[in-house]
Parts: sequence; structure tokens; C-alpha cells
Amino acid sequence: MLQNQIIKQRKKQLKLKIDDIMEATGASRPSVCRWLAGDTKRISPEKLQKLADILQTTPDHLLGKDNISTMKPILGIVKAGYDMYAEENIMGYEEVSDDESRQGDFYLRVSGDSMVNARICDGDLLYVKSCSDVDSGQIAIVLIGDNEATVKRVIKKDHLLILEAANPNVENRYFNEKDIEELPVRIIGRVLYNKVRF
Repeated sequence: MLQNQIIKQRKKQLKLKIDDIMEATGASRPSVCRWLAGDTKRISPEKLQKLADILQTTPDHLLGKDNISTMKPILGIVKAGYDMYAEENIMGYEEVSDDESRQGDFYLRVSGDSMVNARICDGDLLYVKSCSDVDSGQIAIVLIGDNEATVKRVIKKDHLLILEAANPNVENRYFNEKDIEELPVRIIGRVLYNKVRF
């Protein structure tokens, strides 16, 4: 059976309109609407292949017969260091498994070397779970002000929030309660793992 969630997701990712899908597959508007609503029990192999082509995937994926569950966006670049503006432009998508899909929300590309001793290197992809707080000692994505994003180990101690680097050449940063409130300093996600590029 067609997996309408996959169809809707790919349609959104590729910024396709219903008319685009109609033209590529030769299907009527009601048929395409049924595919998107999950009301289709049968589809011809020919139309299925055309639908897979326009959605840049495989027929097996559209039928839920493979292990790919979803795609997560790469939202931009996060600095392993400081003084780099945050970017939230979607740079692409990364496939994740069913389990991974439930655990995290998006990827960020690392720029810089302040976390090298935590095995987070320039060019790595970090898989992130959106959240507004983490336990002390966890690695997080932190937004400083409105436009500076960094990845650091978060240490909470004596009314201070410490952003700890994993590189002896990079200084830690310290924020008191007033700094956190006024800058502001906000945790926007917890790093689950990094995907190393070789």
C-alpha cells in the first residue's frame, strides 16, 4: 500500500505542486489527492514508477518495503567555536532509520575545531534533538543572542552556565543568570551523535 506520509514528505522537500505530480505521472487530480490522503489501495506499476521518479525515490520506498523511514533536514552550519552567525537555510536532507527518526529532529553541519577532543570535527554532521534544556555535562547546540549558534558541552555550576570547549586552545565561555536572560542564551537542541565524513 502506498505510504502517504512518505509521498507528502517528499512533495514538501522537493517543493512540488499537485500539478507537477499530475503532469509527471499522467494521473488525475483526484488520484493524486487520494495518494496524498492515503486512500489508495492499488496503483499500476507504471504510475508507481513515475511517481517514484518525480519524488526522487524508489517504488519500494513508496510502498514501505525498505528500511528507509524518513529524511531529516540539514538546517545549516553550527560553529564549533564562537562568533559565527547561525544559518537556518536548508542545505539538504539526510536519510535516517525508523529508530533515528523518532529520536532526533534535524542535522547541523559543523564548522570549526573547538570540539575535536569530543570527536566532533570540522565538516561532521550532528544529529540533534530539539529541546530547551539539557543535563549538565551534555553536548548541546546553544544560541547566543539571536544569530550566533555554537556546539559545546553545557556545564551548570553555581548559578553559571558554562559552555565548555573540547580543545585546550579554545577558551570556555561563562554566562551568569543576567547574561542568560538579557542576551539571551538559549539551548535549542541536544546533540545525539555525529556522522563523520571520510
